[in-house]
Amino acid sequence: MNFLAHLLLSGSPTDPNYADIAVGNFAAEAVRGRAALLAYPEPVQRGIRLHRFIDSFTDAHPAVRRTTARLRAAGLGKWAGIVSDVGFDHLLARDFARYHPEEPLPQFAQRQYQLLHQRRHELPERLQHMLHYMRQHDWLTGYAHPEGLYRALLGLSRRVPAAEVLATGAAAFLAELPAYEADFQEFWPELRAGVADVQ
Repeated sequence: MNFLAHLLLSGSPTDPNYADIAVGNFAAEAVRGRAALLAYPEPVQRGIRLHRFIDSFTDAHPAVRRTTARLRAAGLGKWAGIVSDVGFDHLLARDFARYHPEEPLPQFAQRQYQLLHQRRHELPERLQHMLHYMRQHDWLTGYAHPEGLYRALLGLSRRVPAAEVLATGAAAFLAELPAYEADFQEFWPELRAGVADVQ
């Protein structure tokens, strides 16, 4: 899953450790190995471990494997998992009121940007730079629209070495959208239940 899903799965703002878990969940994108994990306070480590659980659960889920197999067949090769992650964030954002009726997506997004900006000094340097652009261009809300999906994958195609094919990922995902919607609708409740069990 991508940024929106990870942040949404960080728990309830009423949890006293919520901010630490959200920061860790976001930071985990650039935290590699045990030594890097242990450099953070324990509550932030919980967020990093949560991120890793979400990634492992996602990669192993049969519905996600169907999605990535379909995307590989559409020409995305080893990048199919990235397209799946961003594509699923598109579906989550598009139907955010269904999956998170407590708070509209724009309000949720601004709350996340504010939290992460306030604690940006705790993030790995490359994520600090990325957060600036994420806030400036409101990526989280933008995911709700096909244009946001195109922009996200086009940006990745330019930033990731040898990943030019990602520029075609949005078209491939949208071309078989009903199949991906069915996969996501099967997968998302099970991911949420899995996260609830480990929190």
